[in-house]
Amino acid sequence: ANIITMTSDDGNSGSSALLLRYATFLGATGVSAGAFGAHALKDKLTNKGHENWKTAVLYQLVHATVLVGMSAFHQSATSKNARNGTVLAGKLMTVGTVLFSGSIYLLSLNVGPKKLLGPTTPIGGLCMIAGWIVLGINAS
Repeated sequence: ANIITMTSDDGNSGSSALLLRYATFLGATGVSAGAFGAHALKDKLTNKGHENWKTAVLYQLVHATVLVGMSAFHQSATSKNARNGTVLAGKLMTVGTVLFSGSIYLLSLNVGPKKLLGPTTPIGGLCMIAGWIVLGINAS
């Protein structure tokens, strides 16, 4: 397994490990973002900025937790469709979370082009929704 590119080529257990790596990445950065927002940004963000920041952290940590469960589900899934669907759903949720939460963090900090970041948030949300749908369709 390659920790830098988050890829693996060792079959079923490698895909479960990949989902777990996605979860740990989102979890660690989510906790860090939460602490950063609560302490370092305490006096720098507006009330709306704080609320948006908290929303981004919440979605990030929820999806990190879900990815842990998906890793376990993938490990025990008996059908190839369920395993493949779980990996696809996990990738969609991970990309969606990075786009959704990441764009909200940047918008809250007033960093980057709003014309690009504004549409990135709903695109990330759509990726997360697609991940949930793919998971539901392939969960049997």
